[in-house]
Amino acid sequence: MEETVAELIRRTILRVPMSAVMTVLKAWDFLSQDGLQALNPRQRKESIAQSVVLQCEEKRASLSDAALLDIVCTQVLRHQKMWDVYQMSKEPGEDLDLFDIEQFKSSFKKILQRALKNVTVSFKDAEENAVWIRIAWGTQYTKPNQYKPTYVVYYSQTPYAFVSPSKLKSTLPLLAQALTIASKKHKIVKMDLRSRYLDSLKAIVFKQYNQNFEIHNATTSLQERSLGLDINIDSRIIHENAVEKYKVQRITEETFGEYPQPQLEFAQYKLETKFRSDINGGILTEREEPLRCLVRFSSPHLLEALRSLAPAGIADAPLSPLLTCIPNKGMNYFRIRDK
Repeated sequence: MEETVAELIRRTILRVPMSAVMTVLKAWDFLSQDGLQALNPRQRKESIAQSVVLQCEEKRASLSDAALLDIVCTQVLRHQKMWDVYQMSKEPGEDLDLFDIEQFKSSFKKILQRALKNVTVSFKDAEENAVWIRIAWGTQYTKPNQYKPTYVVYYSQTPYAFVSPSKLKSTLPLLAQALTIASKKHKIVKMDLRSRYLDSLKAIVFKQYNQNFEIHNATTSLQERSLGLDINIDSRIIHENAVEKYKVQRITEETFGEYPQPQLEFAQYKLETKFRSDINGGILTEREEPLRCLVRFSSPHLLEALRSLAPAGIADAPLSPLLTCIPNKGMNYFRIRDK
């Protein structure tokens, strides 16, 4: 087994949390059952990694096997990476083609290898017709860097691909070309949508959260709950502003629905505006460049945090559409300019 392969396997095991090591190794499905049982979960992770490397040497693991382990590790730890969303499209009026996942893989790999001499590409099929792609980039004169690959999750027969990491620069045009040609599309654009939560990004672009929330259902639900005034509550307790609380709760549910919100960590707003004044003169009125500011809202679960603002009395209901439109517009980067 090559030293590069052994080191890649060792590093991959070391970046997995101890609680997930056995899960990753089982999903990899490369070691034998006896080999898995021989590993001691109570050992230090370095010892476990060394034991795995020794077993891989006996089985003569290849770079493809090590790359597959890296993909499995990334699948399990996918929320530790930042993901960008790319949307592809066909020409207007163009007919849909029958999609062949194996043909997609072959075409994708050939395009990159023809454009770049030193590159390795690995694939792993996943649920929901998804294919995970791992790309280790080199140059015309250097071997691929196996420790800083790019990961792509492409859902077949959809226009969306999720890419991590985002700092591709010189390799981004090659990746974009490979994705569009292999998927038989003609155009690809980066959406203003980014997060560590890959599953939430997928839910947003595929509209997999409940958007069919109806107002009469919200009203009925609220009436049934009576703002939490259960019949078992002491009748002597008086809730002030019950009508106002009901109104706020109704508006909040009409805006967000009752379903769990997709998980995003931030929303960013860039504002560009010109200073206007009825008073003649002044430094700001003569300024040709627009005034710019950046506002960033962040939270471990931003949309749920926004949903709780009005009921908690922190903000008025309804919230600004710029805050509540994030899932519908499929973006958490906004540019606001003067019309």
